[in-house]
Amino acid sequence: MDINARLSEELQIPRARLDATVELLDAGNTVPFVARYRKEVTGGLDDTVLRKLMDRLTSLRNLEKRKDEIKALIDAQGKLTEELIEAIDRAETVTEADDIYRPYRPKRKTRASVAKEKGLEPLAEYIMLQQASYDVPVEEEALRYVDEEKGVASAEEALAGARDIIAESVSDNAEYRKEIRSLTFKYGMLNSKKLAEAPVYEQYYEYSEPVAKIPSHRVLAVNRGEKENALSVSVTVDREIILNYLFSEVITNFRSPAFPHVAAAVTDSYDRLIAPSIEREIRNDLTDSSSENAIKLFAVNLRNLLMQSPLKGKTVLGYDPGYRTGCKLAVVTPTGAVLDTAVIYPTKPHERIEESKRVVKRLVTKYDVDVVSIGNGTASAESEMFIAETLAEMGGKTKYIIVSEAGASVYSASELGAEEFPDFDVTERSAVSIARRLQDPLAELVKIDPKSIGVGQYQHDMKPARLDEALTGVVEDCVNSVGVDVNTASYSLLSYIAGINSASAKNIVKYREKNGEFRTRQDILNVPRFGAKAFEQAAGFLRIPGGSEVLDNTGVHPESYGATEKLLATFGRTTADVTGGLSLRDEVKAYGMKKLCGELGIGEMTLSDILKELEKPGRDIRDTLPPPVLREKVMTLEDLTPGMILTGTVRNVIDFGAFVDIGVHQDGLVHISEISNRYIKHPSEVLSIGDVVKVMVKSVDLKRQRIGLTMKF
Repeated sequence: MDINARLSEELQIPRARLDATVELLDAGNTVPFVARYRKEVTGGLDDTVLRKLMDRLTSLRNLEKRKDEIKALIDAQGKLTEELIEAIDRAETVTEADDIYRPYRPKRKTRASVAKEKGLEPLAEYIMLQQASYDVPVEEEALRYVDEEKGVASAEEALAGARDIIAESVSDNAEYRKEIRSLTFKYGMLNSKKLAEAPVYEQYYEYSEPVAKIPSHRVLAVNRGEKENALSVSVTVDREIILNYLFSEVITNFRSPAFPHVAAAVTDSYDRLIAPSIEREIRNDLTDSSSENAIKLFAVNLRNLLMQSPLKGKTVLGYDPGYRTGCKLAVVTPTGAVLDTAVIYPTKPHERIEESKRVVKRLVTKYDVDVVSIGNGTASAESEMFIAETLAEMGGKTKYIIVSEAGASVYSASELGAEEFPDFDVTERSAVSIARRLQDPLAELVKIDPKSIGVGQYQHDMKPARLDEALTGVVEDCVNSVGVDVNTASYSLLSYIAGINSASAKNIVKYREKNGEFRTRQDILNVPRFGAKAFEQAAGFLRIPGGSEVLDNTGVHPESYGATEKLLATFGRTTADVTGGLSLRDEVKAYGMKKLCGELGIGEMTLSDILKELEKPGRDIRDTLPPPVLREKVMTLEDLTPGMILTGTVRNVIDFGAFVDIGVHQDGLVHISEISNRYIKHPSEVLSIGDVVKVMVKSVDLKRQRIGLTMKF
């Protein structure tokens, strides 16, 4: 197989461009670096497409590797033929290749292998002649194989053994299995039945849906129900469909005296050998494809969460709600430094409300707090009411917001949390995290295992390695697209920069602590064990605000500094003119883009990126996104009535809808059917995490604490 030709066709990338891109990736270049600084080679492929290319490239290479293994295994048996080689080469999947290998795979003892040991293979071949008439009737021929020493006591036992051999031969036929798999997928049903009481799976107690149409989230739901012994799950298909196919393929003479034996063997082959195997394969395929879809959705949600607009320049009071142990507070400066901490007890069982108000008012006044960031966990509702009332008494200048605290406890108890705040207990660290994730979601959330952030569905049912690989890629792409200040970034943030691993990130921080701030990007090469290749990959994503080289605070790569200075000189400017931003687009257009690129020795895409960076040095691409919605007064579920129109923030996007924070303790669900007046296949076509949207209350279920929302009004 010409893997690159196939990739070129599948991904609609010109062959020459794809070859060059694969060469770059094979040479050890990172996806962020290739996406950002090798656009002329790739044609501007973004990080998402490049990661898709890498995944598919790995998959196809693994397929070719498996095909080579199968050829070698069959060849070792002296049975490899040109026909087999062609069949193996045509296989589109590992499953198809393994089906071809099935007859040659060493088997454990089976009914067929036992029958062969008894010398019954010639009888099976005699039956499979399927002659219109036999000189010696099949039943008489079977008598020749009766042998007490071999364990064949009668003609019927001989015939049964021959049928077992035929059944296994039918089961081992790769073409038959491929077609049966296709028919089962096309006409099969996934069924689930109740095994034990589990209200969460109530809708699956008597459930059936076509295999070809079942959505991913329902596959994963019944899988989990089965795993928890609440459901029994099966794949069924009309048996006659499969048997009709097999009979048409295997039986050559329906009037042959051998027909009853062949038909019985084919039926047994399907019922005993093929059907259970195909069911497992279909279930595995459904699970794998559903998992991939869930991972893709998780990745999209994570990307949108990480890329939410930071709340810059604000002093934030982080508030970690609790009951018995109290609510932990932490005042954090706009740069993330902790100014003060406290513990208050406004909730049950203590309810020391007035005392708690005095503490909050003191902290807000003393540090001129702009926003209170309240975690949405235990005691969040009571805490929100308490804070809203306290801030109202102060005149309402300070606002508050509810933020997801998913993963905050993971960070608090982590080695990194202890390293950052060795003198804080876990709840104090959590309050700091809740404040910082409002100030800079990306910088704070990279400290947490992505699986713990809570923006996926069924993430704990995914293959851990595959999930980690996909989510790590998302975090890398987000961190590199924003860039980091090398003089302030934590090592956890630096470790996601292209070319920098955890060890080199720690070395950068140690060097910085010992020698002071980096003045230029070039200084980073002084860090121990930080070589030229790592610098090439990382340099463009590392920022040095206020350094001695203006371009070090832009996304311009050092390899393009010479071209950039020549560009500036062409229009009578120097790097000193870049400090406050410099637009040269009109002058470049008048001069001629192609002419200028030729003189500078760079491509048009690179020049366009340089011009963009010169316009806003130090820019943060997240600043163009909607800011978080801050609140002044609290609402409860009881305040909601159908028809009420509210502004909300999308908190999670799933296969069947989106959850929206509308300012009450419970997020409301906008079902996929209520998102848009036009048909959409998936909510992510319209909504992303962090989107600020107008919604109308459709229904309120106080008993089950559920809010139904619509965007169709």
